[in-house]
Amino acid sequence: MSQLGQIVLMGSGETAPSGRVLHEWAFRKLPLPVKASIMETPAGFEINSQQVAGKISDFITHRLKNYKPIVETIPARRQDGKFSTNNPDILSPLLDSDYIFLGPGSPSYAVKHLANSIAWEMITARHRLGACLSFSSSGAIAIGENALPVYEIYKVGMDPKWMPGLDLLGNFGLRIACVTHWNNTEGGANIDTSRCYMGQSRMDQLVSSIQADINILGIDEHTALMLDLSHKTCSVVGKGSITIINSIGTTIFQSGENFSTDLLGNVHFPEQGEGIRSDVWEKVVTHHRHLKENPSLPDNVINLIKERSEARDQKDWEKSDLLRDQLIQQGYFVKDTSDGPKISPIR
Repeated sequence: MSQLGQIVLMGSGETAPSGRVLHEWAFRKLPLPVKASIMETPAGFEINSQQVAGKISDFITHRLKNYKPIVETIPARRQDGKFSTNNPDILSPLLDSDYIFLGPGSPSYAVKHLANSIAWEMITARHRLGACLSFSSSGAIAIGENALPVYEIYKVGMDPKWMPGLDLLGNFGLRIACVTHWNNTEGGANIDTSRCYMGQSRMDQLVSSIQADINILGIDEHTALMLDLSHKTCSVVGKGSITIINSIGTTIFQSGENFSTDLLGNVHFPEQGEGIRSDVWEKVVTHHRHLKENPSLPDNVINLIKERSEARDQKDWEKSDLLRDQLIQQGYFVKDTSDGPKISPIR
């Protein structure tokens, strides 16, 4: 499945200075300008969910500006109401997005309001067609087959137990449960807040209660696991390490190390629209096909084309070549023909 997008699972740090390299790992593989969507859903219960998503949007816009990002925040905050995860109008930016991000908030809330929603169907469909899906903190926890209800256990006192997650990787034959903030030390010497605030003792209970063939992925702070399912490879990027707990035992991979997805199970590839609502799949595919056949050009690219045409009319070949190089930096080839310049995106 050559079109399949990458998957980024961050332990934390999506807006920290160290987070740039985590986002950039994916951005380097995407066409320019990178079109990104930030979902508000994981923090949709918070009064300031718009600011939470806006902070991530600002970070990408300013810290990754060499990728010319065009960033949209999507206020899909809950299953019902004006800002619904089932409202096609507010979800429309997903159709154009090559990078879709879900981050901090509540894992259980994210699962509740994304499961079986149009938003999640669209996100899954875009991934099948090449979009990179990026998840951090609560967002990463929510996409597992099993998810961890962090607030309910840590803040309310619920007994440690798993809940059903969105199971993104189940479509590919991989059974996982993500635990972010794996090496957290916010509790200092008095409170063990490692293992996403569970502490070692509660995590031991959670490990003993999970199905034997599910992989627990412990992701350190400011660290990400990068999954390239098409090539069946995993890479560790950032400051820390990845801990995998499964039937084999416990395996730790440090930043800079790579390993095969075989450690997590046998990857298989679903049919393109398998497991996705047919009406949503058709809508996403039709839009994707239209974009490929009729690529829209950003205003800055249109201006460069016009400026280059004027330079050629004036036989200013040096300026024309300089502007051609700038177009290439923006992600577009230009070919001069008798009918005028022909523009095509670099893929």
